[in-house]
Formats: sequence, structure tokens, C-alpha cells
Amino acid sequence: MQGANQSCTMMSETALRDLNLLPKSERTNDSSSKDVLAKPYAEHTDENVGGKQRKSIISLDEPLVNGTEDEHSGADVVAAEVEYIESEKLDDLEDVDKSLKMLLANLESKDWVLLCETLNNVRRFSIYHKEALQDILENVISLLVKSLKNPRSAVCKTTIMTCEDIFKAFGDHIIDSLDPLLVQLLLKSSQDKRFVCEVAEKALITLTIWVSPVLLLPKLQPYFKNRNPRIRAKASMCFSRSVPRLGAEGIKEYGIDKLIQIASSQLSDQLPESREAARTLLLELQTAYEKFPVLAPEQQDVTSEQPRVLSWEHFCESNLPKLSAQAVLRVTSVTRESPVSGL
Repeated sequence: MQGANQSCTMMSETALRDLNLLPKSERTNDSSSKDVLAKPYAEHTDENVGGKQRKSIISLDEPLVNGTEDEHSGADVVAAEVEYIESEKLDDLEDVDKSLKMLLANLESKDWVLLCETLNNVRRFSIYHKEALQDILENVISLLVKSLKNPRSAVCKTTIMTCEDIFKAFGDHIIDSLDPLLVQLLLKSSQDKRFVCEVAEKALITLTIWVSPVLLLPKLQPYFKNRNPRIRAKASMCFSRSVPRLGAEGIKEYGIDKLIQIASSQLSDQLPESREAARTLLLELQTAYEKFPVLAPEQQDVTSEQPRVLSWEHFCESNLPKLSAQAVLRVTSVTRESPVSGL
């Protein structure tokens, strides 16, 4: 009898120990609002509240990236909050030297809350002390690429906001390190998670504003052949936004014939966003061609000694295959529409 009691006691202790190891959400059947940690939290989208973006409560069942360091049990679990702050609302760093010394190490941290704080410090450096980042910019961008691949949405979104501030601060200076950033931003802008998609689109628009088109366009062009139609569409829209910034001389130097060929190739693309970006670009090119004589080649008139300017129609027919030229002329012969206002 005594042995049976000892056995029962041992079983009870084992069951109690196993119960304590379970997440709190599995240890209770009480769905009362008192146990907020038992309920998953949804991450809010951007909504300004008092000049700052709403705090985003991260779901406790969101994928973890830190292994045991990010695992919690029982009452130790605390719902973390990440605040997305617009650039103009970011305060300066309290200790610049200390923050700079810890920057690269903290960007590699497995503590995702610390990582988000450090990403915001990179933003502060970009805004207030960009010269301090100059020597380590390449390393910073490499770590940003790593963070863009982080499965936590909060880390991903904060990283994208960091990219935008770096584009504004460094412009053309990031061009040699842009490729891995660009592919990630195109991917993020093409995904279904709306609040990440929107901030990635905003970063791409900033990229087209702050990086010279003569440097950016060659970086975008390879993505027109990407297997993912959404990536092709985003690349087309960036390209369309960037070309007008070339100006007449820049268009001439880049080659208006080359630009027309690129745009015409997107007129038959799968997604309407690609086709609309191509139409917008062709209308821009037609306007520039007809407005700036420097873009229009001259042709010797056999009936006169004076050279004549090649018309837009003849220029397209001279530089495109027949079917492509017909498609371009159909687009540019209609009433001009307003350019697309965003990605």
C-alpha cells in the first residue's frame, strides 16, 4: 500500500512538472479577458496617433528566430511592443560614441527587440550623424540585408524604414551595395502582408528620388526578366518613375531608342501594373521626343537639301520590330493620361 502511495505521489509530481512546462495558453481553459497572454495578438498597420505611428503588439506565436534566448515560459512571458516612428519624429542619439561602438554588434543580435532599437539608431545616425556611418556603411547595409530576411514582421518593417532613411542620407553613395537591398525590397513590396508591402513600396519610391537615374536604371533592368510577375511589375514602376528624372540630355545619353525598347517589352507583361508603367513611360518619352529637338534624329530629305526631323511614328518604326512599333503607336496615339502617382 505504501508503495502504491509513493507511486501515485511520483506520478502527481511528474504531471505537475509537465504542466508547468506548458505555455500558459495551453495550461488554462479559461478564455477570460484576464488572461491576455493566452490570446494571439495581431500586428497593427500604420496609423498615426499623436504624430507617431501606433505601437504594434507582436503576436506571441509569431515565428521566433533566437532559439532559447527568445523562448519564454509561464508568467515570464510579456507581450512586447514595437513603435514605428516616422523619420521626422526620431530624436537624436543621447550618446553618439557609445551607440556607434555597439552598432554593428547589436545589428547582429538575436534579441529582436534590441535589434529593432538598433535599427532605429541606424536611422538616427543617417539623419543626424551620417558622417559617422560613412566608414562602416557597407557593413551596415550587409546587416540590413540580413534583417530584411528576418521572419519577424517587426524587424522586417523597421529594417525597411531604415533603408529609406539611408537612401535619403547617402543617395548615390549606396549604389555599389544596392543589389542585395534592391532584390529584398522588390520581394517585400510584392508580398501579401499589406503593412510590410506598403512600407517597402514607399522605400522604393524614395530610392527613385534620391539615387540618380543613370545609376539606378541599369540596376532595375535585369528584374524585367524575373520569373515573379510581381517583381517585374514593381521594377517596371520604379523604372517608369526614374526615367523622367534623366532630363532631355540624360535621355539622349542613355539612349531614347533603348528606353523605348525596354518600355515596349513590358506592354504585354502579365500584370496590369507592368503594362500601365510601360504606357506611362512611353507617353513620357513621346512628350520628351516631340518637345526637345536634341532627342529627334534628323534625316536627309531626298526632295530637299534641308534635313528633316524624323517623326515619332517613323522613329518607333525604325527602332522596333513591326508588331512592337504598332503596339507603342497605339498607346501613344491615344489621349495622354496622367502619370502614375506611386508604385
